[in-house]
Amino acid sequence: MVVEKLSNTIDLHRELKSLGVDGGGISILEDKAQLHLIRIRDLHVGAANILKQDALSIGADLAVPRGTVTASIPRVDVVLIATERQLQALVKKEKAQPFGLKQLSIELESFCHLKRYDTVSVMGILNANDDSFYHASRFQGSHAIKRIETMIREGAGIIDIGGVSSRPGSVRVSAEEELLRVAPIIDALYEQRLYEKTKLSLDSYEPSVIHYALERGFHIINDITGLANDEVARLCGSYGATAVIMHMQGTPDTMQENPSYSSVISDVENFFRERIEKGETFGIKDMILDCGIGFGKRTEENCALIAHQTHFLRLGKKLLVGASRKSMINAISPSESDERLAGTLAIHLKAIEQGATIIRAHDVKEHVQAINVWKALRG
Repeated sequence: MVVEKLSNTIDLHRELKSLGVDGGGISILEDKAQLHLIRIRDLHVGAANILKQDALSIGADLAVPRGTVTASIPRVDVVLIATERQLQALVKKEKAQPFGLKQLSIELESFCHLKRYDTVSVMGILNANDDSFYHASRFQGSHAIKRIETMIREGAGIIDIGGVSSRPGSVRVSAEEELLRVAPIIDALYEQRLYEKTKLSLDSYEPSVIHYALERGFHIINDITGLANDEVARLCGSYGATAVIMHMQGTPDTMQENPSYSSVISDVENFFRERIEKGETFGIKDMILDCGIGFGKRTEENCALIAHQTHFLRLGKKLLVGASRKSMINAISPSESDERLAGTLAIHLKAIEQGATIIRAHDVKEHVQAINVWKALRG
């Protein structure tokens, strides 16, 4: 007899299949192995006591603060601990309960059967401006095309081209100036049909620049304003383009001046829901969500968003994370932008573990290698 403790992060489906477990058994066992930790804020104390008993009755549990049983405080924050199967059972129980538990059951149900995407894509960054925060990402003319070809060879599934810096404190330039910067690259990519070798993304929120790119082989619009401009939404819808909806508090020149949230995860989710609805009204079929690391967030908020990417999976969209060489790394472990590759990889691998499947990065080769090793370690 040989006994081995397995990691909780292995590919359980593959492990069970290798044992010869039948399909129905695999589904049941996977549900039992998936653990949900769900924080519920501002819950009526009566609801908390009912939820605690219902959770215990099915083998789950609810962490509650002191004084909950005696109802000495009117509202409490709690943490639900349940497997997938237990969560499904609890949802059914709470549909008939008072104190707002029926509404809670709807919220909890959205975490059942979360859709995860298997393929992870690296989005390589190329800046056609001279004021982006990381100097090694700046390219012009023929050098830009060579850099793009290199990133494709290194494994980039998407190339993201931008002509305007969005670093904290950056100053907005005119649409005409932005187009002057990116048009030569867009034209060269179109002439060489590089859109057939990789997906092309434009990092812009200017309608005239976006229109120029969509006419020339681009299919993704990476909008840091999250479809704030109706014309951008209309263009994405009419061209069948994918829209990357990013959350940002404020504007690049002001976003790091005292950012404030009641709950950063809930606030970002509410923003996503609003902009998804807007995108749908303009006929956008494919939307990707980016929580906007470093865009109007403090270090603790950036860390929370990375660590809890799974929360946003209930919105049913692919998740993009772009923390490449950003200052949050410096806040955690002091370093210059050209010394932040290790920190970048740590953040991005954590984001992938939590459900992100598109990683926007300056260092394509290193990310592809890290992701392949990470996959191998998971079995």
